[in-house]
Amino acid sequence: MNETTRQDTLFVISPSLAIPRSEIEWRAVRAGGPGGQHVNKVSSAVHLRFNIKASSLPAIYKERLLALPDRRISSDGVLVIKAQQSRSQVKNKQIALDRLRECIMQALMVPKKRKPTKPTRRSKEKRLSQKKKHGQLKARRRQIPDE
Repeated sequence: MNETTRQDTLFVISPSLAIPRSEIEWRAVRAGGPGGQHVNKVSSAVHLRFNIKASSLPAIYKERLLALPDRRISSDGVLVIKAQQSRSQVKNKQIALDRLRECIMQALMVPKKRKPTKPTRRSKEKRLSQKKKHGQLKARRRQIPDE
């Protein structure tokens, strides 16, 4: 199998990760919105369906994808992406593939672990001195009772 045939059958997400294009399901639908008489005749919008659970992605990526707070992922683990920006179905397919790539790349990123820190002695002193100054300023605003 030569390189071009192999690339046609794989959807490359990153240099180290690719999935078979057969795992991506397409459905052409009519796009909403303005477009004149032509809009009622053609199905230029596309729905991309990607079953995360049944995919060939490594298990860790599947877990991270399913854990994402994304409303496009159904309860049965199917990611549905609708693309209708362009009047061209081919362009909409490319837009949907780009969104799928972004979604998977988002799952690949490991969030940085936060190190809990404590305020420094200097910052505590500064905060307390500012509080004291502000209190003194307010105290000076009070009316002095007449004797």
